[in-house]
Amino acid sequence: MRVRVDTDKCCGSGMCVLTAPDVFDQRDEDGIVRLLDERPPEHAWPDVREAAVGCPAQAIEADED
Repeated sequence: MRVRVDTDKCCGSGMCVLTAPDVFDQRDEDGIVRLLDERPPEHAWPDVREAAVGCPAQAIEADED
């Protein structure tokens, strides 16, 4: 899986961090998403998918390759 985030779309809700904290974080200054792992391990994939679907700004893409 490859994960990408669009920081321009991010609204800083933090749902991704709550759902997949090993893959996402938030910048201290503005709460915008910060990607920690572009290629997370397979055991994290369900949480990453849930974070992508649950993102209110649709700022997360997760492609299985």
